[in-house]
Amino acid sequence: MKASIVLKTLLITLPILFLGACSTTADSDASKKAESTQKKSENNVETGKLGSSKLSKEEKVKKYGDAILNSTVWFNFDDATIAPKYIKSLKAHAKELVDNPKMKITVQGYTDEQGTPEYNVALSERRAKAVSKYLRSNGVGSNQIKLVSYGEEKPLNKGHTKAAHAQNRRAKIVKRI
Repeated sequence: MKASIVLKTLLITLPILFLGACSTTADSDASKKAESTQKKSENNVETGKLGSSKLSKEEKVKKYGDAILNSTVWFNFDDATIAPKYIKSLKAHAKELVDNPKMKITVQGYTDEQGTPEYNVALSERRAKAVSKYLRSNGVGSNQIKLVSYGEEKPLNKGHTKAAHAQNRRAKIVKRI
């Protein structure tokens, strides 16, 4: 009788411990990474501005095209696939990064509020990795790119509509100073 109780207890607790350990590690690591990055971003990131600090906005547009001004890639629901309409912008960013090997960026991944926090952190990481992978496939050094997964924690639009959710499904490229 004691053996069956022990066996039942193990059958119940082991999967729970395994799942708990996986999600806790990912959550705490992502949480720590997000908090650390948030502090750094408040002090060290020029959001919304990407490009060589030596060039003016007009010079960047002239050199890399107006696509360089777009630093956000938007995603469909539950998806981390880069839509073709963002390729021109990502190629412009890749060219600038290749031309300026000392330049470093952070790719920040975000999701809407739908889904569990754990799932959203993983999805936002996949989005950031998709952008990073594309940039690296165009010659950008992996040492120039840092990834941060915010999940649903920093919504662009705090609404609860389909339109609000669509605005929160994104990856953003920001220059690190």
